[in-house]
Amino acid sequence: MMTNLFSVFDPTSSIFMLPLNWVSTFLGVMFLPMLYWAMPSRWSLLWNLVTATLHKEFKTLLGSSHFGTTLMFVSLFSLIVFNNFLGLLPYIFTSTSHLVMTLSLALPLWVAFMLFGWINHTQHMFAHLVPQGTPGALMPFMVLIETISNVIRPGTLAVRLAANMIAGHLLLTLLGSTGPSLSATLISMLIIGQILLLILEAAVAVIQSYVFAVLSTLYASEVT
Repeated sequence: MMTNLFSVFDPTSSIFMLPLNWVSTFLGVMFLPMLYWAMPSRWSLLWNLVTATLHKEFKTLLGSSHFGTTLMFVSLFSLIVFNNFLGLLPYIFTSTSHLVMTLSLALPLWVAFMLFGWINHTQHMFAHLVPQGTPGALMPFMVLIETISNVIRPGTLAVRLAANMIAGHLLLTLLGSTGPSLSATLISMLIIGQILLLILEAAVAVIQSYVFAVLSTLYASEVT
């Protein structure tokens, strides 16, 4: 039962032994630019409003001197939210439910932040290991705690995003698998429940993308 349940996350589509499921990850690169080149519409205006709002918020977190850096985190949000919503469609592979995808986003960012911070702001990075006002006896423990919390950051980013995507899809799969054994009245209630759960999953898709991008921005602000 558990094998069949989790099989919905298996990448199975292929042509000439080449997996095609992961190709959906980069569909946003092709479709999102159309929002800027096409005639203004309700969706393009909404997307421009979202990206402008995120740009202002990230600029506040990073400081006005890092104006161009915000574009990287807005692009990160766009990639994740597009793949999250794409996974809500039937028979579409959800790449963000796999740790190989989420770790591929979180780990290079974290490594880049650490290298930049330790090479260019070494004293500032050492100061982060010991919070201000820490008693001398607790300093070795605080250094250990801060180091561990810093090392596990890419893992927590990756696991948080993947776990939230997996949980919602498992609920939808479990509810859908019970449909054939229910009566007509219960099936109508099941459909209503799935619609409400789908709306909730759409909200989770946006929230988790926002959380991933904001936490990445905060980690970047600590090393500048």
